[in-house]
Amino acid sequence: MKRRDFLKKSAFAMLGFAALTMGCGADKSAKADAPQSEVKQSTNEGASQAMNNNGSKILVAYFSWSGNTKAVAEEIHKQVGGDIVEIVPEPPYSETYSVTVAKAKAEQASNARPAISTKIADFDKYDTIYLGYPNWWGSMPMPVATFIDTYKMSGKKVAPFFTHGGGGVQRCMSDLEARAAGAKFTDYLCLSGSSAKSAQGEISAWVKKTQN
Repeated sequence: MKRRDFLKKSAFAMLGFAALTMGCGADKSAKADAPQSEVKQSTNEGASQAMNNNGSKILVAYFSWSGNTKAVAEEIHKQVGGDIVEIVPEPPYSETYSVTVAKAKAEQASNARPAISTKIADFDKYDTIYLGYPNWWGSMPMPVATFIDTYKMSGKKVAPFFTHGGGGVQRCMSDLEARAAGAKFTDYLCLSGSSAKSAQGEISAWVKKTQN
């Protein structure tokens, strides 16, 4: 391939990427980080009883397409213990960026409830939920809405965390409060996708606030 053609193709790809991250604040990472079709429960041996030092039964639940929100969720799980589960759409989103962008935008426009393969036995036993997802088009990816409709959070303590590609929190928190009526919300954590994998200190400071 000639150098000129390579540069043109590279520039086109970067413009497409910027359109999504500015418009919906999506996660940034490699295709290999796209969600898989299996649900992964906690393998943290020190948290097998899904309980922290205060006696709270904890679940860390997250949706992640590129891996940034997953990285934050896994760090939170490392710090708070409990169980961890991924919110997985069924079928999963495409690993092709443009296909996922189009599908996600259409789902938001229609207020869809995509099917999810995530199954949580005895959800009622958890009293603290750390719930995380990327900012897509200013709000939550619609599989998260399916999760919220399926697993009612009324009366539970919910600690929200978000990742973004430049859009900040936008409606992520307000839409979550509206959908999960009756939940007791802590302050939220909002991290840029570029800092998600190196934000242990910021996550730790936030986790301490959620435990008060």
